[in-house]
Amino acid sequence: MSSIAITKETYLEWYRSMLLMRRFEEKTGQLYGQQKIRGFCHLYIGQEAVVAGAMSVIRPEDSMLTTYRDHAHAIAKGMSPNAAMAELYGKATGCSKGKGGSMHFFSKEHKFMGGHGIVGGQIPLGAGIAFAEKYSGTDNVCICYMGDGAVRQGAFNETLNMAMLWKLPVIFVCENNGYAMGTSVKRTTNQVDIYKMGFAFDMPSAPVDGMDVVAVHNAMDEAVLRARKGDGPTFLEIRTYRYKGHSMSDPAKYRTKEELEDYKGRDPIINVKEIIRKKKYATDKWFDEVENDIKQIVAEAVKFAEDSPYPEVEELYKDVYVQTDYPYIHN
Repeated sequence: MSSIAITKETYLEWYRSMLLMRRFEEKTGQLYGQQKIRGFCHLYIGQEAVVAGAMSVIRPEDSMLTTYRDHAHAIAKGMSPNAAMAELYGKATGCSKGKGGSMHFFSKEHKFMGGHGIVGGQIPLGAGIAFAEKYSGTDNVCICYMGDGAVRQGAFNETLNMAMLWKLPVIFVCENNGYAMGTSVKRTTNQVDIYKMGFAFDMPSAPVDGMDVVAVHNAMDEAVLRARKGDGPTFLEIRTYRYKGHSMSDPAKYRTKEELEDYKGRDPIINVKEIIRKKKYATDKWFDEVENDIKQIVAEAVKFAEDSPYPEVEELYKDVYVQTDYPYIHN
């Protein structure tokens, strides 16, 4: 039973937030095809419930960090679509001043502690942030996301051991979309139930249906409650699916069309929409208004990015060291 009740407002917010993630990513893919956005770019389409179900549980002061598939997480955590799109464009008004791009969104203000390009590199950082919260005497938690490929990193095992030993307030979330880049989980491990890896450390661990936002909410609620009480970390394997390739350069020929269509039939946004209709929480007019509102938000983000300036050359020498007058940098 969830300690944070799921209300009419919860469902309406889930629908709105997931639709914003979806439309933002769809526009990002379109702009990438037009070469407005360059470099690496990894879309989140299909996985929206994994983030939405967490956001209905955590507080603004809780931290979140993730992999390089980070656009949706950042926006859900409070980052403006304008700052997100400007960063994709490499503009000075972006969340990382145009110097991070798609893979390195960051917002200290919203406690979004970054998208990280090194596979599994964020896992020890998640434990470190949780350690800082515990050391400071807060009851804040940290949610640390990773892909299914990242659990093959040694740092994963090292971090889970330390987190459990010190009872850190961190929730490790493996977003298992079935493929580490283009390699099926079944081809990389004898143990395909990834959540069971947490049992080696006596860590509470469980599988979660990542296409069902209610299931994600309930699992995250239990994990967050445990962390706030001081009972330590949780490891969740949230089983989800990405409709697009690993990145924009991936044609995704390693999976069948039938598999893709099967998952699209379980689309988390459509599922929430059907529940809202069944419970009569909203009318068709409301759905139309939300769709139009989000289209406008995304359009405004694109215009903001288009109109924003690129960083000045001097920015190359800034934000390299914490010490602002570091003497060994020469223009």
